[in-house]
Amino acid sequence: MTVLAVSTLLVLAGCATDEPTTGASGSPSAGTGSGTGEQSKFFVQADYDKQLALLDAAPTGPAGKPWEQALNPAMVETAKFTKPGPYKICFSNAGLNNPWRQVGFKTMQAEVDTHRGRISQFVHVDAEGKDQKQIADINDLLGKGCHALIVSPNTTATLTPAVEAACRKGLPVIIFDRGVDTTCPVTFINPIGGYGFGHVAAEFVTREMKRGGKVLALRILPGVDVLETRWSAAKVAFDKAGVDVVGVEFTDGDPAKTKKIVNDYIQRYGTIDGVWMDAGAVAGAAVEAFEDAGKPVPPINGEDQLDFLKLWKDKKLTAIAPTYPTYQWRTPIIAALKILDGEQVPNPWKLPQPTITQDNLDEYVDATMPPLHYAMCGCTDLPGYPRRWK
Repeated sequence: MTVLAVSTLLVLAGCATDEPTTGASGSPSAGTGSGTGEQSKFFVQADYDKQLALLDAAPTGPAGKPWEQALNPAMVETAKFTKPGPYKICFSNAGLNNPWRQVGFKTMQAEVDTHRGRISQFVHVDAEGKDQKQIADINDLLGKGCHALIVSPNTTATLTPAVEAACRKGLPVIIFDRGVDTTCPVTFINPIGGYGFGHVAAEFVTREMKRGGKVLALRILPGVDVLETRWSAAKVAFDKAGVDVVGVEFTDGDPAKTKKIVNDYIQRYGTIDGVWMDAGAVAGAAVEAFEDAGKPVPPINGEDQLDFLKLWKDKKLTAIAPTYPTYQWRTPIIAALKILDGEQVPNPWKLPQPTITQDNLDEYVDATMPPLHYAMCGCTDLPGYPRRWK
């Protein structure tokens, strides 16, 4: 996930499940010097254990096509949804309000183009990061003759009733990216998930920094399951390592706000020994804040956004990029067609979730693509590449 419009995120911030205090920067925080605070209400030990186990699981499916692969799949029957084509596929999208989602949607559209003989109409509705708009969008789509409904929920709890209403209409519902609190969809598609991302990043930061050092945790917004579980897993790792988490701050995905937060903590503590992030969009801004202050950049995590990968390589940072690959935007289209053909599909459909390290960094840095492009797009074999993504 990447830079989010501040106005959108302020709306979403009201959906927090926890009640954090306010840090010096004016954004929610676990409290200066108070460590990691209480565990998120989103934390489920069994799910955490499963996701960490999946980090070492070998995927099944076509080699070289991770968007069609699955980790430890449990297959479900879909014969009752069988229909003759061509099909009208409908998609209720949480938003196109950041580059991660924009890259993903271009990938989804290109995947649709590869099935034009089977997909007669692809209807996309943008909720613009607003829960109430997405609820209305889903209700409207239910009367549009969709053969399958794909939903990427804006927030978890608030969108659950709308998804359940869609399920009751009898059409196959496919959830991806972010989850909902119901098992009624035919499948929930996403990579390993937030626990895996948060764990990998936190383990790296604690391993590379001095023992007992000071960590600043930067988050985007509360109330979204994949972000909450990223922080939940990081909290477990930091608590176990005895790390001094001096701040847990929400950046709203805003580079300027991120730089101000980091600068405030540098001024207050002099030295920050590690930076953990629940989303990598503003990792570059955090790096710049240390450079502007004349301080060495501590161990840090980002994501597979190309601006961060290039900065990492050029500045020789101590860094890691756990990913939430945008290639997952291909999978719901593939799943919808399988379901309408009556084929079994995995549920949950857990996709591989690669990590970019120093050892494989050069494989993903691509100077020919825009800085806000994502290396894990899985789009190089799709119609219109690379022009469509530039």
